[in-house]
Amino acid sequence: MKNFFDLTMPSDGRNEAFARSVVASFAIVCSPTVEEINDLKTAVSEAVTNAIVHAYPNEVGLVKLHCEADDASREVTVVVEDYGKGIENLDEALEPFFTTSRDDERSGMGFTIIQTFTDSMCVTSKVSEGTTVTMKKVFRSC
Repeated sequence: MKNFFDLTMPSDGRNEAFARSVVASFAIVCSPTVEEINDLKTAVSEAVTNAIVHAYPNEVGLVKLHCEADDASREVTVVVEDYGKGIENLDEALEPFFTTSRDDERSGMGFTIIQTFTDSMCVTSKVSEGTTVTMKKVFRSC
């Protein structure tokens, strides 16, 4: 049986560390190595940060986190969803180094990092309705 949880939180930067810690704690049932759990935490951190920074640039909105763990297949699925401004050109946004931020602290590597540290990533978005990032991580180490 797959176990799951849903969490809805304000798009506040203080919640990024909380989100990745919750997912990491939840994924322990799949017996990941320290490296594997750190990969998952990094991917979750990037997805949640994208929602906080880009979905609601001048306001606080909601970020929904859905997580499923299948200890039999050792697979964790994480969905990060926002209801913000959406992404106008998704193909362009998925390119490395692309950013709409005027902030010099943003590198435009969020989606690339998520792809690097997970086994799969799917992004859907509608302008003025929000963005959903779905990530899967399979823990292979014994």
